[in-house]
Amino acid sequence: MKFQVSSTRLFSQLQAVSRVIGSKNALPILDDVLFTLEGNQLSLTASDGETSIRTRLEVDESEGSGMVAFGSKILLETFKQFPEVPLQFNIDEQNFGMTISSPNGEYSVVGVNGAEYPELPMESEQDSHSFKMSSSLLLDAISKTIFCTAEDELRPVMNGIYFDMTPEKATLVATDAHRLVRYTNSTIHVDEPASFILPKKPAMLLKNVLQKDENDVDVRFGARNAMFCFANTVIVCRLIDGRYPNYNAVIPQNNTNIMTIDRLTLLSACKRVAVFANTSTSLIRLALAEDSVTISSQDIDFSTAAEEKLVCSYAGTPMAIGFKAPFLCEILSTLQSDEVQLEFADPARAGLILPSENEENEELLMLLMPMLLND
Repeated sequence: MKFQVSSTRLFSQLQAVSRVIGSKNALPILDDVLFTLEGNQLSLTASDGETSIRTRLEVDESEGSGMVAFGSKILLETFKQFPEVPLQFNIDEQNFGMTISSPNGEYSVVGVNGAEYPELPMESEQDSHSFKMSSSLLLDAISKTIFCTAEDELRPVMNGIYFDMTPEKATLVATDAHRLVRYTNSTIHVDEPASFILPKKPAMLLKNVLQKDENDVDVRFGARNAMFCFANTVIVCRLIDGRYPNYNAVIPQNNTNIMTIDRLTLLSACKRVAVFANTSTSLIRLALAEDSVTISSQDIDFSTAAEEKLVCSYAGTPMAIGFKAPFLCEILSTLQSDEVQLEFADPARAGLILPSENEENEELLMLLMPMLLND
């Protein structure tokens, strides 16, 4: 089979699908990218055995059809060196050899039979749910939740984003037992309640390949797999099996101590003060009083300490609470509002961090567990 295609277009698509390929694959063929030519449509498929991605692009001067898999590394290293030039591909379906011709040279590589490449799952699954959402909305939802996913071998359900779907709304939740984020959007609906846990790797893949536009993403999921279809791309992944924890049960209610403060001011102060914190605990202390918060840290071993006093709006009783600085900074960095609201019940219970104003049709809540203060 033969075809001609732009070097930069092909490299862009190859780069996108190659992100899914693992460093240690159970099957050698999973180190390859599958080339499938049908008419003037070229499909590129890559997989790690659990997550697969397929993207399609239009080629010029195509002839024949077929499937052949080639090593991804050699192709990526070759194509990234090309400027914008037309490349001519000639693939021998008998010995699976491929010759790539450019205006200045010729390159040869041998592949393997594409029929040996694993097929995408889910396509034949009958019992499934489906919904649509814009790509920009899905990108935003994943970006606001994925940082809270865990790396826990004993509790694999914590290693992904939980999609809790109802006819009224969609709720995305992620937690690592120290932090929790709950994102709710009332524009996404399913016919009946359903849920699934999306692993971190396909979530990261979606975050990387989704474009910031309003094109719809078709999402279909069943008991074992989920499929995301958008533009010329399909991503299929195996879901995490198990029951997700009752996330609403850990969110404290009726918090009477509420602080409102400029987000970037608080973030900058926390980053400065965190430099002086004990390296093993990264503990920073927030002392709340009327119209002010004092942020402090110290490392007794190295005789370092820092303290900053910021103006804020605070309603409640004076109190001090400790947090792990990197966790608090990451939450504040993920939020986009000008001001944030921090709500506390007492120093021993989790603090809630909320945007001062939510976007239309959505609600965002972040929770951070406190650390024990010695004083």
